[in-house]
Amino acid sequence: MPNMWMSNILTRMDIPRAMVTNIAAVHQPTTAIRWATVFLFVALTAATSQISLPLPFTPVPMTIQPMIVLLSGAVLGSRLGASCQFLYLAIGIAGLPAFAASPLLAPGLGRLLGPTAGYLMSYPIAALVVGVLVERGFNQYFLTRFISMGVGLCLIFAGGVTWLTWSPWTQMSFGTALGFGFYPFVLVDLIKLGFAAAILPVLTRMIGNSSVRH
Repeated sequence: MPNMWMSNILTRMDIPRAMVTNIAAVHQPTTAIRWATVFLFVALTAATSQISLPLPFTPVPMTIQPMIVLLSGAVLGSRLGASCQFLYLAIGIAGLPAFAASPLLAPGLGRLLGPTAGYLMSYPIAALVVGVLVERGFNQYFLTRFISMGVGLCLIFAGGVTWLTWSPWTQMSFGTALGFGFYPFVLVDLIKLGFAAAILPVLTRMIGNSSVRH
């Protein structure tokens, strides 16, 4: 870890331990910066929901929102990543313009009864799981970052397809649910996943954590 390496160097130079601790602390993100990043990801999650592409053959619009959800867990970690997505849902339920604009989908709390509810409700879980994997070292290389966020993407798809299949408001066969909520999106989402895995080290460094390797 960079901070441990720095501490060892400074200690060998006979610099007092208190000063070593203070110097190393400069390289750690403060609580204020972390929570500012949480609110930034809440805003990004809401903003990207407004950039959507309605598809004529499915009630589920195409957005880049899942990529932001996965990055929130990878950048913020499990606890703050999940908190970020819970806060996003709370803002949307309150009626603020956080959910994707759609003439077919109800606003506010009603969105959690519609066809996209399974995706939305899976966001905190996906961010949590991605954060846990990153905290356990699945952020060191492009492939491990891709895998960790891929697990989160699978959870989002699982939540969405399960809801489409079993919800009393959208009951359909499993095959139909896959046609509406998985097949049209999986290829594009894998491309977005690769982009997210590539930019994660940059985003992580921006909040003061340089533990992700290129």
